Formats: sequence, C-alpha cells, structure tokens
Amino acid sequence: MKGIILAGGAGSRLYPVSKVYSKQLTLIYDKPLIYYPLSILMLSNIREILIISNEETIPLYQKLFDDGSDFGVRIEYALQTAPNGIAESFILGEKFIGNDGATLILGDNIFYGNIDFIYRAIQKNEGATIFGYRVNDPERYGIVEFDENGKAVSIEEKPKNPRSNFAVPGLYVYDNEVVSIAKNIKPSARGELEITDVNNVYLKKGMLNVEKIGRGVAWLDTGTPESLLQASNFFGVIEDRQGLKVACIEEIAFHKGFISKDDFKKLISKIPNSLYKTYLEKVLKEN
Repeated sequence: MKGIILAGGAGSRLYPVSKVYSKQLTLIYDKPLIYYPLSILMLSNIREILIISNEETIPLYQKLFDDGSDFGVRIEYALQTAPNGIAESFILGEKFIGNDGATLILGDNIFYGNIDFIYRAIQKNEGATIFGYRVNDPERYGIVEFDENGKAVSIEEKPKNPRSNFAVPGLYVYDNEVVSIAKNIKPSARGELEITDVNNVYLKKGMLNVEKIGRGVAWLDTGTPESLLQASNFFGVIEDRQGLKVACIEEIAFHKGFISKDDFKKLISKIPNSLYKTYLEKVLKEN
C-alpha cells in the first residue's frame, strides 16, 4: 500500500496567510498541519509516501522532510500545476503507485482517537473504502446516503437537500484500479476531476465500502481560521493534560520500529534546542 498526501490548493479562505505559504504549513499548536496527515499514514505502517503540491510549496516540504529517510520512510514529491481536483492525485501518482493500492489523505484533514477502522480498511485493501462522519452542516460536504440496511446507495457533492448527515472526510483507501478510473472520469462543471465521481464508479460496481466513524473520534477539517484555532486549542489541551505529543513523526518512527534507537538519537541531535527536542529526549530516556 502506497500513501499519498494532497497538500496543494490555494487556501483562499486563509488569506492573507495563504498569500505567503501553504495552509498545510500553518501551525497546529506546535507543529505544521501536514504532520497530522503524515502521522496517520505512518501509524498505518505506510512507509512509501507521495506528497503532491504546487511549485512554490514543494521545496518547503523537502526542507521539512527531505527524502524521509530520517523517519524511516521514503517520501517523493509530485507537482500539481493547478487545483484540478482530488482525483488527479492518482494520475500524477501513477508511476509512484505502480501495482499497489493507494491511501489518499488530504493535507488539511486531521483524525484523532481510536482510528483502528483506518488500519483495518488499509489491511483489507479490496475495492474502495471511504468513511462517513456525522456532521451538523452536511450541505458543506460530500454526503453519503444509506438504505435501511446501512448500505451506501449514493454520494452527492455539497447537496442543497442532504439525504443524510454523514459526510465523507478527506481519507480514501483504494485498490490499484483507482488509477485507470481516475484517468477515465471527465472534469466536472467546475473543471475538476472529482473524487466523488471516482467513488461513484466503485459504487456502481458494488466495490465501495463506506464505514461509519463512531463517537469518540475527532475529524477536523482545517480550512478556515476558526477551524485552525479550534484544532490548535484541541491539541494544546490534550498535550498539556497528558504530557504526550500528537502527530510527532519522530516518535512514531521510533515506536513503529522504522528507525533504530541510535538513529533516533542522531535525529534528536539535529534538532535545535526547543521544547520539541526536550520532549523527544524524554521519549528516548523512557525507552
């Protein structure tokens, strides 16, 4: 299974910050936003990852992660010249995906809590698996309609009259057929290759699984200043109360066995004096 992070987009709702840098580089409490989706892939044991972004931002991601070897993963980069839709990720990543399946996560999506449902979907890797998360404002999202047996029967993008309250978060698990499906869909009225169209192809084939996310799991879509502040406050409280960091990719790499203890020591030595370094030194001492 390969992992893809789509971390482009204009981020216009975050203007004027988005005039200077990508929203995926904005700070969520004590680390860049992109650390959170990257941590989901690493926690899922995905070690080959493609980051897709624009020409201005890719060098900044390369400065953050290089080729990923410090974290025991392999990170590649691909250029998306314009915001042509989420589904374009699989066309841009065709060579990277090869004969494998692909898990795509949007660079501004955060999941927190018991996320075993993600790991199970990735391990299963049959057809397509997307997720349904209950929201209060379904008209803002792609919405899944279910029949009386709980089976998905339709997916509609930002409907005026939503048929359910279950939105589709920006996390998708596909088999290898997703590449050919993405290459054969047509741009929508807004000129984008819509991920909903890809999902509907799987739905028509009877190969789409929609798993409802239960209570106790937080999905944060950080596309507005308000949601960024909420996410920062949320993780600030958690980290302060527990003394444990969320989405700390260095710690994840160490605990998952992606890097050795000696590699972890070397990684810490490269970090300037900071609270982040102090935390990693504490992790090392406790292990």
